Order: sequence, then structure tokens, then C-alpha cells
Amino acid sequence: MRFAARILIGVAAATTVAIAAPVAANASVTSATSATPASYEAGWGSYYSSDHKAKAKGHVEVEEKKYKHWYWKTFWVKKKVCKYDEDGDKHCKWIPKKFKKHVWVWKTEHFYSVDSKLTNYKWWGKNNCAWETFKIVNHDGSTYFKKFKNCHKFPKHYSFSGKDAAHIYVNVSRGKHFGPTGWYSGWQDVYHAAA
Repeated sequence: MRFAARILIGVAAATTVAIAAPVAANASVTSATSATPASYEAGWGSYYSSDHKAKAKGHVEVEEKKYKHWYWKTFWVKKKVCKYDEDGDKHCKWIPKKFKKHVWVWKTEHFYSVDSKLTNYKWWGKNNCAWETFKIVNHDGSTYFKKFKNCHKFPKHYSFSGKDAAHIYVNVSRGKHFGPTGWYSGWQDVYHAAA
């Protein structure tokens, strides 16, 4: 009788462990994966050229991603070096020795994606194109530009992406096929990184 009771208690304990272990494992996995990276998402515009014949609006999305940045780090250690003289006396001194080790640190990058819809309300005659010029200012102070045009009746959709932008602006204007010539809206906000 005692033997049967021990077997039943053992089976019950094994069943409890078998049921509780996956539940605990899932709980730890979900808590680890529930930490989502920081992100930003918003619409921008509508912005018009100064003659109101070109319109730009869109959407910006920024996602923060962490990665391991590997680099070589130099360490200095003191190594004890001992020598024996002619009389058999031991003389020791500490000598600094340099060695390199491959180490890593967590770094963060912000990847952005900008979508735009450029509408042209005057697609005939002189200066028949709508233009949007994006100005991207990176965290290191460097600046670059992206230009898009629409010389047709129907709206055009554009998108571009990059990383580590501190500010993104747009300037809506009118112009010819080769570039904007006037009626600038001035630089309007699309995205500003949090300080």
C-alpha cells in the first residue's frame, strides 16, 4: 500500500513540474520580448507652395534599434618578471605589458522612413511641376537633400529612408522639369528628434 502511495505522489509531482515548467518558461520569454524598442510615428503636412498650386503631405516613422558595437580595447597589466643573479639571489620587478581584447558595447541607431504624397494643381503651361525638397540634418551636423517632382495631373507617392536624423524639413515649391524655380513654402517641419 505504501509503495502504491509513493508512486502516485511521484506521478503527481512529476505532472505538476511538467505543467509548471513550460508556463514559467513562457512567462519569462514573453516578459523579455515584450520590451519593444522606442519608436515615433506621425503624419506631417499638408504644406503648400506659396501660390497654393503644389501640396505635399505624408507620414514619418522612426524606430530605435540597439546593436552590439565591437571594437579592440587596449589594456595594461603589470607582469612580475624575476631573474636570478650570479649569486643565486632572486630579483623581481613589475613590467607593464600591453594587450588588446575584442570587447563590445550597446549602441543605438534611429532608422527613419518618410513617405510623401505630392499633388500638382497646375500641370500645364510654364512652371508646370510641383516640387518637394527634403532637408535631412543628421546628429553629427551633416546635411543632405532629397528632391521629388510631379509634373502630372495625378498625385505621386515618394518615400526615402535613412538613419540617425536629428531634423527633417520639407520645402514645397513650383518649377520646371529640371528643378524648382519659385513659390517656395519655406522649410516646414517633418520630424525633430527628442533631445
